[in-house]
Amino acid sequence: MSAASNKQLVIDAWQVFATRDADQVRGVFALDAEWLAPADNATSRAIDGTHHLVGRDRIVRFLAEEFSTVFVDNVSIEFGGFYADGDTVIVEMRLQATLAHGGHYDNEYCFIFELESGLIKRVREYMDTRRGEAWFRAPATADRQGRSEATVTRH
Repeated sequence: MSAASNKQLVIDAWQVFATRDADQVRGVFALDAEWLAPADNATSRAIDGTHHLVGRDRIVRFLAEEFSTVFVDNVSIEFGGFYADGDTVIVEMRLQATLAHGGHYDNEYCFIFELESGLIKRVREYMDTRRGEAWFRAPATADRQGRSEATVTRH
């Protein structure tokens, strides 16, 4: 497939992810797909502690079931760009949502999608883990910059 068609495939996949429909999500991933995120990130700890999702069914469970138990309401995704080179597509985005504890979440991400035969084979996810961690603390302890009030120093 061309870089342009691969880019469109990933754009379409994000629309599928938003449905949270397991059958639709299953259709965009290779059977042996992997999704890797930074170790010990706050989202992985909020589910089962796994930052390396292995296999299509495990990824589908995260996107169709577990995602909405962490990001429970007001989910908003703003894309900064989609860039393709061959079978690799890079996505820049910002995710905002209400967390299970009622607090706000706001973080920026970069995803690298590796495609094979028109399916997603591997996703590498990057985010500001420190900022993400701050949002997962009790809602009263994180300011709009995602920093703990205890760590904000004023000079």
